[in-house]
Amino acid sequence: MVPKFTLRNLFLFVFAASAGTPLKDKKMVEKVPMTQNGFVQLQEELRWRQQEERPRIIEAIAEARAHGDLSENAEYHAAKEAQSHNEGRITELEDLTARAEVIDLSKMSGSKVKFGATVKLVDEDTEEEKTYQIVGDQEADVKAGRISISSPIARAMIGKEAGESIEVVAPGGSKAYEILSVSWG
Repeated sequence: MVPKFTLRNLFLFVFAASAGTPLKDKKMVEKVPMTQNGFVQLQEELRWRQQEERPRIIEAIAEARAHGDLSENAEYHAAKEAQSHNEGRITELEDLTARAEVIDLSKMSGSKVKFGATVKLVDEDTEEEKTYQIVGDQEADVKAGRISISSPIARAMIGKEAGESIEVVAPGGSKAYEILSVSWG
């Protein structure tokens, strides 16, 4: 006899199939690599949002409520939107700090490019030299010379040594670089 697939049976089947591996558990397993400095910056932002920004927003909401009709109160709606943004970022920061895998750069060494390395490159077309440190996604700042481990240029450099050439395929087109040096710290 063939089982009858009702919506209830289908729900039970899907629920039973996914019961062993909840999505939340998969997300919690993924570690987020970052430097000690990046971790401290995330913790500081979290502290600021919880201890300074949250009370300021709560005060702004209370003040806007005192003005009366909430349906046409722009200050109230702006404060509620700020609260939503702040609480969302707090949740994100709590998740990132909980999953952080802080890499101690003082213990890193070697001639191959890996997380935490500071790499000096030269553009093979323009002869322009650039220096980048490979850091976690949350602490990347190209203007400060820190690029994300998941960026195209960092992925192209990983495992390479000084003297090797790399080709980076990026949205702006393909670029060729030569690695001049790899340093730590």
